[in-house]
Amino acid sequence: MVGFKTIVTHGLLVLAIVLAARHVDAAETVAPPVAIHVTFDRPVDASMAPFFMAAKDGKFGAEYLNVSFNSAAGSPEALARVATGNSELALVDINELIRFRDKADAPPVKAVFVLFNRAPYAIVARKSRGIHLLSDLDGKAVGVADSDLSIRLWPALARQNGIDVSHVKFFKMSAAVREPVLSAGQVDAVAGFSYLSAVNLRDRGVPADDLAVLRYADYGCEAYGFAVVSSPAFATAKPDALKGFVRALIAGITTTAKEPARAADEAAGRIDDSDRDLELARLRTVLADNILTDEVRRNGLGGVDPARLERSIDQIAEDFRFHKRPAAGDIFDGRFLPPVESRLIN
Repeated sequence: MVGFKTIVTHGLLVLAIVLAARHVDAAETVAPPVAIHVTFDRPVDASMAPFFMAAKDGKFGAEYLNVSFNSAAGSPEALARVATGNSELALVDINELIRFRDKADAPPVKAVFVLFNRAPYAIVARKSRGIHLLSDLDGKAVGVADSDLSIRLWPALARQNGIDVSHVKFFKMSAAVREPVLSAGQVDAVAGFSYLSAVNLRDRGVPADDLAVLRYADYGCEAYGFAVVSSPAFATAKPDALKGFVRALIAGITTTAKEPARAADEAAGRIDDSDRDLELARLRTVLADNILTDEVRRNGLGGVDPARLERSIDQIAEDFRFHKRPAAGDIFDGRFLPPVESRLIN
C-alpha cells in the first residue's frame, strides 16, 4: 500500500512538472505587445481624451498593444512622420490629408478612423459688433492665426452662402493673441476651431450670450475633421494590431461620452498648467458638435459616407488646385473598422 502511494505521489509530481514546463513554454511563446507611436498634430487638449481613456483603462493593453503619444507642429509634420514610418499612426485634419495626397510622390497614407464627424472650423464673432449670422460678416474684420486650417475652406463657404470674399477683411496674427484681440474689440470676429476659440473667449470674460459661433458645418461645409491615419507599411504588416487599436479607441470614446469629467481630468493631467474646468468645457463642446453627431448616432463611430467625402473634396478643390484630384477611396480605408453594431453609441 505504501509502495502504491509512493508511485501515485511520484506520478503526480512528474505530471505537475510536465504541466509547469508546458506553462513556461507557453508563456515564452506569447508575442510581445505591438509598439504603436501615435503622433498628434497639435499640443494636447481635451479632444484627445478618448485616446488617453483607452490607455488609462487598459483597452490598448487588452489588445496586446503598447501605445505611446507625441505631438507635432501641425498636420503636415504629423503626416510626414507617418509617411516615413517614424510614427505608425497620427491624428490629423483629414482635409490636410486630402491636400497631402495630391503630391505626385505622396505615399498612400489613408485615414482608418474618423474621430471628428464634423470639422471644428468656425468663425467666432461678437454679437455686440452686429454679427449673428454668417452673412453679417460683410464689411467686418476677422482675425486669423498663422497656419489656421479653417481659413482654407472659407472661400468655398463664402461662395456657397453668397458672401463676397472681398468684403471681409482678414488680419493675420499669432494664435497666442487671437482671442485677446477679439476680446479687446480690435477685430469683429476670429477664425479657428469652435471648441478652442469659443471656450477660450468665455474663459477670458466675454459673455457667452455675446458670442456667435458660426460653425462651417451649419452653413453647408461637408468636411470631416480629425482622423487617425496609418503608415502604409504598418497597415500592411500589422492589420490585426490596427484593428485592435480601433476597437480600443472606440471603447475610449464610449467611456469619454459616459464619463466626461473623468476623461477631462485625464487629458488635463497631460497638459502643463492645465485648467480642468476649461478642458471639461472643451470636451463637452467637442462631444456635442464634432464627435456624437446625428450621422454618427445613425451609422456608428469612425466611418465616412463616401458621397459626402467626395463632396468635401470638391469643396476643397474650389480653393486648391489639384494636380490629380484624389477620390474618397484614396483617402479613407474602412477595412479596419469593426461591424457597425460594434460602433453604435447612444
